[in-house]
Amino acid sequence: MTLTLALRLSAVLLSRSARAMVDPGLYMNETEKRELRQLPTTIFSGSAWTVLSRPFVDYLIRGCKNLPRNLLVSSPEAYFHTMACNTEEFRNTTVNHDMHYISWGGSPARQPELINSSHWDGMLGSDAPFACKFGQDNPVLDRIDAELLSRQPGMLAPGSWSIGDTGGDGSFWIVRDATPLRPGPGAARLQRLVTPLLSEDNFRPKQCKIVNHSA
Repeated sequence: MTLTLALRLSAVLLSRSARAMVDPGLYMNETEKRELRQLPTTIFSGSAWTVLSRPFVDYLIRGCKNLPRNLLVSSPEAYFHTMACNTEEFRNTTVNHDMHYISWGGSPARQPELINSSHWDGMLGSDAPFACKFGQDNPVLDRIDAELLSRQPGMLAPGSWSIGDTGGDGSFWIVRDATPLRPGPGAARLQRLVTPLLSEDNFRPKQCKIVNHSA
C-alpha cells in the first residue's frame, strides 16, 4: 500500500498495546505537512447543547487550518464555543442561547432538577423548544404529548404530513406530504424566543464575550 493510499484511507495501525491514526488532513501531499496553527489563547465555554450551521460543521470536518484537530482535547462545554469564537469567519455568527429550559432549583452543586408538573408554566413561558431533565415515565411527559403535541398514547403526533389514523387505533397512517411545514403554536413560541435574541441589544453585544466571574 502506498503512502498516498494509506493517507486517503486514514490508515489505522493496530497493535496489542497501542493504536495510532493517520489523519490525511495533516498532509498537503505525500511528504509535505500543513502548517499547524497555534492553539487559541482564549478558551470559551458555555452550554453542552449547541445548534451548528452547515458551513461551521464543514469547517470543523475539513479543518484546513488544523485548529479543529488541535482542539480535540477540549470538553463539549468548550469545544464548539472556542472554535467559533477563535475563527474570524464564525465569531460574529454566534447566538448566545442553547434553546433549553432548565430548572436549576438553587442547588449548590448546580445540578438541574427533574422536570415535573410544577415546572409547567415556567417551561412554556420560556418559549424554549427543548427542556431537561425528565424522570423516566414522569406524568409531565404525557401532558406534553396530550396538550402540546395532540398525541394520544401509542400513536404518532398528528400533523399536516398525514391524512390521519385510518385504523382508529394508531396502527395505520396515510402520509399525505412530509415536506410542508405549517407554523403552529410551537412555532409562535419559538419565534418569541428567537426574535429578541437577534435584536440589536442582544445579538452583537453578547457574541464571544469574556466574563469575569470573580468580579
